Amino acid sequence: GAPSCSGSRSVPFEFERGRSETSDDDDEDDEEEEVEEEEMEGDTRARFGTDDGELDSDDDRERMINLAELTPYILCSICKGYFIDATTITECLHTFCKSCIVRHFYYSNRCPKCNIVVHQTQPLYNIRLDRQLQDIVYKLVVNLEEREKKQMHDFYKERGLEVPKPAVPQPVLPSRGRPRKVLGSVFRIPPELDISILLEFIGANEGTGNFKPLEKKFVRVSGEATIGHVEKFLRRKMDLDPACQVDIICGDHLLEHYQTLREIRQVIGESAVQ
Repeated sequence: GAPSCSGSRSVPFEFERGRSETSDDDDEDDEEEEVEEEEMEGDTRARFGTDDGELDSDDDRERMINLAELTPYILCSICKGYFIDATTITECLHTFCKSCIVRHFYYSNRCPKCNIVVHQTQPLYNIRLDRQLQDIVYKLVVNLEEREKKQMHDFYKERGLEVPKPAVPQPVLPSRGRPRKVLGSVFRIPPELDISILLEFIGANEGTGNFKPLEKKFVRVSGEATIGHVEKFLRRKMDLDPACQVDIICGDHLLEHYQTLREIRQVIGESAVQ
């Protein structure tokens, strides 16, 4: 054999056998060598798990996943159904159906899953549609998108309303200057609702009667609303008896019925509405 450098791996060489006339003993030796080569090739195929001698990796194999394994990740925890118009809370990244989370925020400003305060007054500001997740849900659940479209179509037709057309993304024209980032809010509040107040129940005398607790502490109203309007609102929401006296206090100030909220804010300060 030829000498090799120390520390290097020896490389096997294959020699091409030429045909020549040999004796019977030589033929038997050749047959034995061919059998040994076939056995070595068979061992090589068995070792790599393929008849071609090619490697079979996990990347080449497609793994089938049962839908039940993915169900916990595509179900709304409020309605227990698959996501429809998947909407994510930006504060905690929990996702729900759009209609479910909007209805929930009518009564509470906390996340239904982790109970975090989403926003003190307007939790609907902190939700965003998750279109990529919704596309994944539609691809995983067979015929879900078609069923939802049919239900929406039937809903509007039964009520004699025009079926809304799906929004078509408008092409963005190239501009020479710096590109502007357009952010569209989910909900817009009218500018006339400029006062946000926090209502807290202090207590009632014994024998006043039964009353319902307030479902929402935070109320956004016009600055032209008076304390008399706030009292009427409280009486209706809490089912108060007409004979029950209601006092509305801001800090140490007992407020009068004729005072408007904007006047109170100007006199007492910004802390008056907080």
